[in-house]
Amino acid sequence: MRFFLIFFTFLTTSLSFLSSQEKNQPETFISHKVKKKETLYSISRLYDLNIEQVMEYNPILSRRGLRKRMILKIPVFKKKELVSEEIPDHKIIIYKVKPKDTKWRIAYNNNITIQELEKMNPVLKKGLKIDQKIKIPKSDKMNLSNLIDSNFNYYTVKQGEGYYRIQKKLGVSKKILDSLNPILLEQGLLNGMVLKLPLAYTGDLKIKNDLLVEKTSLIDSINGNSEINISVLLPFRASEIQFDSIDETRKILSERNLHTISSDFYSGIILASEDLSKYGISSKLSIYDTENRKSKIDKILNEINPDSCQIIIGPLIPDNFNYISSKERIFDLPKVAPLSTRDVVIRNSVYQSVTPKELLRNKMIDYLDKNLDQDDNIVIVADSINRDIEYILKDIFPSSIILRPEKNGYLLPELVDSLLVDSLPNKIILESDNFSLISSVSAQMSAQISDLRKVELFTTYRGNVYENENLSRKHLGDLNFTFTSGHHPLSKFEFNAFQERYIKFFGKPPNREAIRAYDLTLDLVLRIVYAGKLNSSAENIEETEYQENRFWYKKIEKNGFVNTAFYLLRHKEYDIYEIKK
Repeated sequence: MRFFLIFFTFLTTSLSFLSSQEKNQPETFISHKVKKKETLYSISRLYDLNIEQVMEYNPILSRRGLRKRMILKIPVFKKKELVSEEIPDHKIIIYKVKPKDTKWRIAYNNNITIQELEKMNPVLKKGLKIDQKIKIPKSDKMNLSNLIDSNFNYYTVKQGEGYYRIQKKLGVSKKILDSLNPILLEQGLLNGMVLKLPLAYTGDLKIKNDLLVEKTSLIDSINGNSEINISVLLPFRASEIQFDSIDETRKILSERNLHTISSDFYSGIILASEDLSKYGISSKLSIYDTENRKSKIDKILNEINPDSCQIIIGPLIPDNFNYISSKERIFDLPKVAPLSTRDVVIRNSVYQSVTPKELLRNKMIDYLDKNLDQDDNIVIVADSINRDIEYILKDIFPSSIILRPEKNGYLLPELVDSLLVDSLPNKIILESDNFSLISSVSAQMSAQISDLRKVELFTTYRGNVYENENLSRKHLGDLNFTFTSGHHPLSKFEFNAFQERYIKFFGKPPNREAIRAYDLTLDLVLRIVYAGKLNSSAENIEETEYQENRFWYKKIEKNGFVNTAFYLLRHKEYDIYEIKK
């Protein structure tokens, strides 16, 4: 009997081995030393194998099981292209892509990798499309715990990370992690494991394709000392200030004008240069007063040496910026439009550093399309200037109600009351740059909120008019006012280290222009240090973020670059928060 068992075991093992040889022979083998808390499953996933393959080349596992410090023989197979034909038709189902789907979400939900998904559907390498039909492997048992839930975030465990490090990074405790991820109680934390987290726990990470990922830090990549030559062109118009008249000077400098905007912007550059010096980077600044005159700009351009200067920041005024960008002498020199929300002419080595209005609008339209329910009570309020946006929104939401404002820019209260309902969420989309209309809509819609009546406010583009101090932040907070933006305002109620440093340096809190200049200068210089040339940085640096601003440059026609980074923001109470979706 014993002989028969031995013979049978030998026979089945031999047949199995021969069968595997016929299918795919290993090219070579590598060694793996088993670590604490590792399992056969985690080891097989680490090397892109199945458990049976690991056991096949390590017979000791069937006798003694997996043990710490055990040396395993890991087969390395010749990589073969996986094509959909390798999977029988009866084991494939056709899946229709949903609005919130990503490749990672589909792969994760079906327990396959993105690479496997793309090999089954080569067209996916160009991206997903809503309602697109794709092939996925059929599973006899759907793992419900593996389904992506939009009420949670997801995080991939890094090499060497434990509960303490994850808590420091994301703010989520071991107790919460264990409750949401029962596999942790069985296997412990493993490198590459995907964890489910509550939405509130994101730390300082960003969300990309449903996953929480680290933000790009160029400071961490600095190696050695560097000197960057920067020319800054600002319309100080100093010659217009009568310095012998204290009262006149005080009046000019107390108002928002080219003098004050330029001064504030300059202060941000100075502080950025000061901070960069701590990392061994010397910013050699050449500051020029354009006086907002083209004749003066011509003289300045003759002084700038294209061979030694590495970047030009400014002028602030789009027309003046377009004027310098057309000059052949500095054609190849990187030129950055620093502040204006107006589009500039994209020419060679031109950088539009402010996210374009149309991109912000399109991102918000996508958000509305994915997050507003067709059954909601959707009301579109657009003035005559924004009729084209009204038509686009009406096409997306055919059952929506159009509420036209009166000629003098307000809404009839009785009409507003009659159009809002208690039975459904009321979603108001406001399209206007008119302060009176914005103020009227926010006030009236806020007054409509009750225990029975829910009202939220959105816009596809939030212009500078929303910065008016007379616009009630309470009303916007009550309405959860949601919008996209190229910058995320710092809290007005709590100073961070940067704000405190600025106050110590300049004796006042930084305004939007100062923070913008600080972030922009920091980013541009670090990109040059990292990549050697600014134009090279766009190819290998993704999204960066500083105090209020993000930057993610995409190359477009004529070797020009546009910032495509944005924030999805929401007013809550008296402050503004990012929606991390």
